Amino acid sequence: MSYALALSNPGSDIDKYLSQVYQIPVLTRDEELELTTEFFETEDVKLAHKLVVAHLRFVVHIAKSYAGYGLPLADIIQEGNVGLLKAVTKFDPNKGVRLVSFAVHWIKAEIHEFILKNWRIVKIATTKAQRKLFFNLRSKKKNTGWLTDEEAKRIAKELDVSVKEVMHMENRLNSADSPFDAPTDEEDSEKAFSPSQYLEDNSFNPEDITEQKNYEDVNHTALLKNISALDKRSQDIIRARWLDDNKITLNELADKYSVSAERIRQIEATAFKKLKTALVHV
Repeated sequence: MSYALALSNPGSDIDKYLSQVYQIPVLTRDEELELTTEFFETEDVKLAHKLVVAHLRFVVHIAKSYAGYGLPLADIIQEGNVGLLKAVTKFDPNKGVRLVSFAVHWIKAEIHEFILKNWRIVKIATTKAQRKLFFNLRSKKKNTGWLTDEEAKRIAKELDVSVKEVMHMENRLNSADSPFDAPTDEEDSEKAFSPSQYLEDNSFNPEDITEQKNYEDVNHTALLKNISALDKRSQDIIRARWLDDNKITLNELADKYSVSAERIRQIEATAFKKLKTALVHV
């Protein structure tokens, strides 16, 4: 199978594409480790190609679980393949997890984004709470009927959202939609590669990684800005004690400013109090 077909053109003949995908051998743990380690060290595109192609059936399996959203399967697979490619390029084999456990988050992230942009009912899913509800509400329901008050309260608690938000999303999602984890027909071809056989490694969730990075960037910028607002002596003490590579002691700073070590500690404590107050309002 060509690299172009594998990544960008499942829609040209979806049945033929699926047939080809299921003929590709699944990598053993040792084969995967060898390829991922070599790619991690060399970034050889040919190795990335082998890893991507070997996991295409896994993308198909995930994509089929989103069949209930009324979008073309070929388009969903294509988006999932993009997520798989991103996962391969970011995977670190030294973390001790299988590539598929890492890739599942990137695959789902691309599919989620595609669905949210293209399904008319999901146009309302603009907040984090709404997205969480959209992709989890149906799997949390015990039946295909309307939610009871008790179920709504339980789901709201489990997803950490309000009951009002649960009921609002329930009204937007029609109970006639297909189940979130719809069964597939190709039992034999997928049985050996079902996602249920793998534990997801949640430490690599792209959404959490991005959110954490944004949080750290904002706080780092705010910290530097507010340190600059301190008096020069306080700035020098904070930087010398906590930020510089070669940190110095209270006694060394006391000698520099001809005061006691206790006085340096007091200045440091006052500076930290001002920084904490400023960062709370970031």
